[in-house]
Amino acid sequence: MRIFAVWKLATVMMLAGAGSGMLRADEEADGADLPIPAPMRIETSHKGIFAGARVDYKAVVSNLLLKNEAGEVYADAVTTAYLSDKRDGRPVTFVFNGGPGSSSVWLHMGLVGPKRVVVPSDAQNAGLAPYTLVDNEYSLIGTSDVVMIDPIGTGYSRLAGKGKPEDVYGLAEDARTVAQIIREWVRVNNRWNTPIYIMGESFGTTRAAAILPYLEDGPEPLRVNGLILISQALDYTGSSPFPNNLVAFVTYLPTEAATAWYHGKVEKTGSLEEHLKEVRAFAMNEYLPALFKGSALGKAEFDSVATKLAGYLGLDVAYVKRAKLRVLGGRFVKELMRDEGLAVGRLDSRYLLDEIDDTADSPRADAADAAISGAYSAALHNYLRNDLGVDLDRPYYISGPEVGREWVWARDPEGYYEPSYVNTAPDLAESMRFNAGLRVLVASGYYDFATPFFDAEYTFWRHGIDMSRVTMTYYEAGHMMYLHKPSLEAVARDVKAFIEGR
Repeated sequence: MRIFAVWKLATVMMLAGAGSGMLRADEEADGADLPIPAPMRIETSHKGIFAGARVDYKAVVSNLLLKNEAGEVYADAVTTAYLSDKRDGRPVTFVFNGGPGSSSVWLHMGLVGPKRVVVPSDAQNAGLAPYTLVDNEYSLIGTSDVVMIDPIGTGYSRLAGKGKPEDVYGLAEDARTVAQIIREWVRVNNRWNTPIYIMGESFGTTRAAAILPYLEDGPEPLRVNGLILISQALDYTGSSPFPNNLVAFVTYLPTEAATAWYHGKVEKTGSLEEHLKEVRAFAMNEYLPALFKGSALGKAEFDSVATKLAGYLGLDVAYVKRAKLRVLGGRFVKELMRDEGLAVGRLDSRYLLDEIDDTADSPRADAADAAISGAYSAALHNYLRNDLGVDLDRPYYISGPEVGREWVWARDPEGYYEPSYVNTAPDLAESMRFNAGLRVLVASGYYDFATPFFDAEYTFWRHGIDMSRVTMTYYEAGHMMYLHKPSLEAVARDVKAFIEGR
C-alpha cells in the first residue's frame, strides 16, 4: 500500500539533494519518445440509490493527453467519472489518494464510488478472495458528480510522448500536473460554471493544498468551493516522528493514548473524547515544557511527568524513563502489546499483527495494510473489468513503481535548510485570502499513526488559516476511517453536509 507505508510520508523531509530523480541509463541512451495513446472513452449507464437519493448516472473512463508549454504531449491521464444524467447545478468533486504513488483505489472502493468492498468493521483481516462488493449507499454520487483521478504513474495513467520522470514526479511537478488534469477535464466536459470540490486523502491532502495556486492563478483562474481533507498531511513537522523532533512527541501522544484506551491498556473512565481532552491538556501544558527542558528537568518533575506519561501510554514507567520521556511512535506500536507478541497497526492502530520477531524495536509490516490491501486490489480490478467494461493493454497500478523510484520532494533546493519539512499549509492559508468563499473539511481518525489527529489541530492553529471556514471532524477509526462501518456512515454524512453547505 502506498499510503504512508512504513512511515514513508510521515518521516520524509524536504532536504537539499533528497532523492535522485534521475533517468535510468537505458532511457538516457535511448532518448526516444514514449508512445502516445489514442483518445479513449468507455461509457456505461447505471442507476442507484445513494444517501437516499435515486441517481441515474453514467460511468465514464477516459483519458486526457497533457501537453507542456511547447504543445508537446508529456502524459496520458486516465480518470473515472460518475456523472448524473441531471446536472441541475450539481457540483463536481475531484478525488485522489496519496502516496506519493498511490492510485485512487482506496477512496474509490471504500468511500465515494458506487460500489464498495466489504471488509470487517472490527479491524479483523479481510481474508482471501472471493471478496464481497456491494452497492455503496454512502457514495458521494448522491450529492455530487465525481471524478476519480489517478495521478501519472498510478492506475492506468502514464508518461507519454516527450514526458520524463522529472516532469511529474516531485511535489511541485505533481501539483502542477494534477491541477492541469482538473482544468482540462473541466474544459473537455464544459463544467466551467460548476461548483468544484477537491477531496484528497493522506499525501492527497498535501497535494490538494499545493494545487490551489496552480488552479486559482494564471490565465484561466478556476475557483474552488471547498477542500475535503481525509487524514490531512499539510505540514509534516507534526507527523515526522524523529528522535530530535520534539513537536512530534506531543502531536502523537493523543493517538498513542487513544490506542492504549482501545486495547484496554489504560483504565477507562468517562468517554474517549473526555479522556483525549485531558491528554491534550497534559501534552501542551506539562509534556511539551518537560521535553523543552531536556536534561535541565529536575528529578521530581521528571518522575512526575514520566508517571503521567506512562499512565496515558499504557506502558511501564521504567520504559518511559529509559526513553527519557521520548517514546517514538514507531516504537510505541510495537511496545504497547509486546507482552502478547502483537504489534498494532500504523494506518489504523485497531489492527493487530503477530510478527516473527518479538524483540524488534519497531514492526516490519503494517497490520492494517496486511489486512485490507488484497481485498481493495481485487475489488477494484474486478469492478473495472466486469462492471465498467475496461480492458486496457496496460496494468492498473495500485501503487506506481516508477513514482517511488523517481520521486523528488524538492528539485530546486534553494531556500531550504536542513531539516526542512514538507509544508503546503501556507498554500492553503494564502488561497483562503484570495478566495473568500473557500471552505475546508478536515476528517481525522483517532487511531491514525500516519497523520495523527492532534497534528491536524496543531497545523491548522499555526499557519494563519481562517478557522471560521474550517470544519474539523473525528472518527473512532484510523487513517482510512471508512474501514469502520459506523465511521463510514459518519464521514459520508459529514461530507454530504459540507458540500450542501449545512
